[in-house]
Amino acid sequence: MLLIDDDRQLCSLMGDFLMQQGFAVSIANDGLTGLSMATSGSHDLVLLDVVLPGLGGFAVLDELRRLSDIPVLMLTARGEPSDRVFGLSAGADDYLPKPFDPAELVARVHAILRRSVGLPRARKPVIEIAGVRLDTAARQVSMAGMHVELTSAEYGILEILMRAAGRPVSRDEISIRLNQREAAALDRAVDVHISRIRHKLGPKAALIQTVRGAGYLFALDAASGFAS
Repeated sequence: MLLIDDDRQLCSLMGDFLMQQGFAVSIANDGLTGLSMATSGSHDLVLLDVVLPGLGGFAVLDELRRLSDIPVLMLTARGEPSDRVFGLSAGADDYLPKPFDPAELVARVHAILRRSVGLPRARKPVIEIAGVRLDTAARQVSMAGMHVELTSAEYGILEILMRAAGRPVSRDEISIRLNQREAAALDRAVDVHISRIRHKLGPKAALIQTVRGAGYLFALDAASGFAS
């Protein structure tokens, strides 16, 4: 299995314990490295923390669900019901808040692996929210049956935002997922792309909101307009 967590001490303790239980364990301490390792085909299950440097855990989960069927168990100190609901609805197989009983972790891992054997995960090639339809297989966007012409970068950003609908996504997270690097301090490329996407969405532009200090959010409806 693969453990993705930036707490190196915890990773060492968990790795030793899980190996004692008969599991082979690999470790990644940041989201981007973890995502690369998780999609390599070398692991049967991912233990994923939410708060990670660079690419956050929910972003890793979003990308994993686009690329892979690997089971994911979220491990995080963020144990609020809203976080658990978001993680599970985004495609996590289970959610275990820290601190946890190691024996419970092992029991949940075994349960996930039993459920996942021979069961293909249902995929959602089409995402439709508030009248905006995104076809991930064709990489096309439409509204009311009319095609919306987007560049590759604009489509990539819109897909990131729609997959995380209801959750703010930072400029750094967008840049890492598109360009494998954080946005430079004066790099306004993401902001320019966002402006162009809003223009092309026309009457649906208000779905993409600016959340001060947090980034951009694709709203579940356009009623609230732009946040400041």
